[in-house]
Amino acid sequence: MITIIMFLGAIAFFAAIMFSPSNRTRWLLGMISGLIFVGSTLMITANFHEHWGMKQVTTTKTQKIYSTSSQMQLALYQPVGTSGKDNVYIYQTKPRQKTPQHTQANEFTTNRLVWTDSDQATLTVKETRWRFKNDFYKVLFAGSKMDRNLVSRTNTFRYPKTFVKISVKQAQALKKQAQTLKSPATQAQLKAQAAAYVTAKVQAAKQQNPNLTEAQLQKLAQQAQQEYQAQMIQKIDGCQIKAVIA
Repeated sequence: MITIIMFLGAIAFFAAIMFSPSNRTRWLLGMISGLIFVGSTLMITANFHEHWGMKQVTTTKTQKIYSTSSQMQLALYQPVGTSGKDNVYIYQTKPRQKTPQHTQANEFTTNRLVWTDSDQATLTVKETRWRFKNDFYKVLFAGSKMDRNLVSRTNTFRYPKTFVKISVKQAQALKKQAQTLKSPATQAQLKAQAAAYVTAKVQAAKQQNPNLTEAQLQKLAQQAQQEYQAQMIQKIDGCQIKAVIA
């Protein structure tokens, strides 16, 4: 709307100067149309540079996320730059998903990782965007493309401690190394070690609290299995993977 007013002001100013029948009319109409043109230009400039007529609105959304691997609990990321601040994190919003999702790589986005005792990974997205203060400004600056412009975005990943932070390159190397562990003898040995680890964890928990229910024991066994898996991931590629589980 304001752009149309500006162009109409410019046309009216030209018409007033060129076609007014008298000097008095020319000056009067020229002044009015000139003020309209200059005023609308200043408002457009103020809206673009200073976000005049707008306010910042912050929204927060939390959703469950899942590892991109169905076999391993991975906090997968793609390094961007050398500082580590701009890493892109890859995740799924469903347990089984054809195409994983990823965070944005731009100057407005910040990613944070938090390690928790929960058994469910979550992603909290906090966004601040510019919005028009009311319908008047929304109509006035219609078509300006300033509405919903992003100010900042913070992605907070809350991963269980059983997850392992690993880069895409490291995950590919890990997959290759894991192929060497597929022999029946190795698989049997790993299963025995995993069972011993889980049993030891469950027995320790029962000794500490004999009143644990069957459901609680099953949950502890599942957590112990995930912990063992995370330790194996680090052990297989310990020279490459620097996991953060603390």
